[in-house]
Amino acid sequence: MSESFTTPPKNFTDNPVVKLQLAHRSIRAYQDRAIPEAVLADLFEAARHTATSAFLQQFSIIHITDPQVRDAIYQVSGQPYVGGDKGELFIFVADLNRNARIREHFQADLSALSRTNLFLEAAADTYLAAQNFVLAAESHGLGTVYLGSIQTDPARLVEVLELPRYTYPLLGVLVGYADQEPQYKPRLPLEFLKHQNTYQGRQQLVADLGEYDQHLQSYYDLRDTSKPVGAFTKRIASMLGQGAAEQSPMLAVLHQQGLCLE
Repeated sequence: MSESFTTPPKNFTDNPVVKLQLAHRSIRAYQDRAIPEAVLADLFEAARHTATSAFLQQFSIIHITDPQVRDAIYQVSGQPYVGGDKGELFIFVADLNRNARIREHFQADLSALSRTNLFLEAAADTYLAAQNFVLAAESHGLGTVYLGSIQTDPARLVEVLELPRYTYPLLGVLVGYADQEPQYKPRLPLEFLKHQNTYQGRQQLVADLGEYDQHLQSYYDLRDTSKPVGAFTKRIASMLGQGAAEQSPMLAVLHQQGLCLE
């Protein structure tokens, strides 16, 4: 474990895109500085041209510019940096409604839209679009953070965003000019993520992760000594599924929206 917390992870190529990807950090503090419209147009175009499952293009992006709507999303999220007016807020929506309306026009059956399979395709479209959007933003020197916290109260978010049937808000993204320089969070070593041909799990997984546990513990200790955070394996053992977003009634809201019914 030789990664630094203050410099981007080592990259053994000169590929500028890979260097940009390795330098990703979550930015939660933004300058009071507007993003030029031409730059925003670039981000939307990058998202629009994302690969899409079966070319169904089942996602939409909602740019939040109304302070009241943003405040309501902040109330759902509970994250202080979502409130206020610094940075631009976007909500990425799995959108099967557009294709439902097309099928209605041609009097085609809508039952397929309620299948879990199709929702997963839409979710893949949405997440890939968000990744392209973020990478484009960072190529312009902007900071970004993904907001999974919007899942804390998806029913309220559906109401606030006036989302129709066959849509579901998957994640938010904040984008702006960074007003902080956070450290680089150490990731799992590649040997725990990379497999060949078949899944190759380790019998002594927790023991093998001991060095990574120590490295991550050092990162958290340096970041904020007033808030001790346990090692990775202990966090997984004690905290997985305990967050508000992880306990919200997602399936009930998906069903309410006509999704994942079969």
